[in-house]
Amino acid sequence: MPEGDRERMGGTMRLGARETILKEGSVAHRVYGTDKVMERHRHRYEVNPAIVPDLEAAGLCFVGRNTDESGERMEVIELDETVHPYFVAAQFHPEFTSRPEKPNPLFLGLLQASKTKAAAVTDKKDVDASS
Repeated sequence: MPEGDRERMGGTMRLGARETILKEGSVAHRVYGTDKVMERHRHRYEVNPAIVPDLEAAGLCFVGRNTDESGERMEVIELDETVHPYFVAAQFHPEFTSRPEKPNPLFLGLLQASKTKAAAVTDKKDVDASS
């Protein structure tokens, strides 16, 4: 991180709520239902922007980005749904904003994708058994 100091690691942790801009049409955009989200951070690592093109060429889709005073950061990655039914990873901590009666949309999306996949597998087994 630009604000980090490789000699003195104290105080370089990225903390607190930060805005993430979600790419329209992405899974994250769909489950959140909005273009921008505020999520809590607690980390000191980030994706090296110099290798983002190589990662994207290999199939990772950077669909959530944070733009602040220190530059652009990759916050959310996905694989296309044709490759995996729900491969979504976030740099922030969605568990910090989850509550028993209101899970964070990323967790709810995982459960919904699991339910859909389980139903598809069950339906296929039913069709195969009747053939």
